[in-house]
Amino acid sequence: MNYFSSNFKLGILGGGQLGKMMLYDTRKFDIYTCVLDPSPEAPSRLACDEFNVGDLMDYDTVINFGKNVDVLTIEIENVNVDALETLEKQDVKVFPSSKTLRTIQNKATQKLFYRDNNIPTADFMRFSDSSKINKVVDNGDLVFPFVWKSARFGYDGTGVKVVRNENDLVDLPNVECITEKLIPFKNELAVIVARNEIGDVKTYPVVEMEFHPEANQVEYVICPARIPDAISQKAETVALKVASAFEHVGLLAVEMFQTENDDILVNEVAPRPHNSGHYSIEASYTSQFEQQIRCVLGLPLGDTKSKVAGVMVNLVGADGHTGDVVYKNIDKILAMEGVTPHIYGKKQTRPFRKMGHVTIVNKDVAVARKVAEKVKKSIAVICE
Repeated sequence: MNYFSSNFKLGILGGGQLGKMMLYDTRKFDIYTCVLDPSPEAPSRLACDEFNVGDLMDYDTVINFGKNVDVLTIEIENVNVDALETLEKQDVKVFPSSKTLRTIQNKATQKLFYRDNNIPTADFMRFSDSSKINKVVDNGDLVFPFVWKSARFGYDGTGVKVVRNENDLVDLPNVECITEKLIPFKNELAVIVARNEIGDVKTYPVVEMEFHPEANQVEYVICPARIPDAISQKAETVALKVASAFEHVGLLAVEMFQTENDDILVNEVAPRPHNSGHYSIEASYTSQFEQQIRCVLGLPLGDTKSKVAGVMVNLVGADGHTGDVVYKNIDKILAMEGVTPHIYGKKQTRPFRKMGHVTIVNKDVAVARKVAEKVKKSIAVICE
């Protein structure tokens, strides 16, 4: 099929920053794109060929959108899976598949999938609602501390809480959930796997993630991870096993823990471009966003190696600031060598909302990490 400068239409469910960055590459290739998002102010609205406003969880809306495109992909996994399944039966190519998304959308079914496929993950328990946890704690079958996760609709630190005592149980939302054993770990790692329909597969280098202690959001992504080669190989092997088990088509970001004993445990996955791969726009031969397009269109996979070391800093709304966004001191970071900011196009900031990111590249990862610290201290996302 001729995808370039043709009548072919690529549909993207979701018009947030991930979609926007994917559209950089569809414009480079002159691939006609249609985007569906619930917000008329979505970041992707200016970069696609057709922008549609609609509810991603509404069956009819997704059906009507999907039947007018040739290939349908996502930039967010919270979409109507029943609609995707119907579209597949109508011979619309949907990547990732409805089957994969149905499993991943729910953290309980995701964890059961790991258990069924002998993929290493933290011990867990599942609950129809959070009120059932108290009885299990009282019986002694669940001991503090542990991690509580909402089964559905968690993102960027929401829907996750470390439960250290009975007081922490009081304000939990009463929803379907899981609890996980709290794992002592050395590092939080991630591997992005690129896989196409015929099973060609490549992995990006293992990255290391440093988290904000309050918001439970990634503050820094460091590539390459500062870990021994043997640990990197072990992480890549686990990530490849996960992608193969899902028979995934597209990008799969596999988040993992490196335990104190150097075991690798899968935390969770994202079946799309991911925050842990943003560094690749500047640092890799093929960015994760171009790779997603190559995967879903069945094009040859690009080179995943890094040209230089890269560190990514998330730009999130400052605590106590809600309103029209201002990027304070952005001129200072623009003057730093190897620094590239990406502003997502969200007009309103609020505490810890992802508003952009900054990539720092250098031949030496230690130097890049030091510059990243300066970037973090210099720039602030505030309101007027």
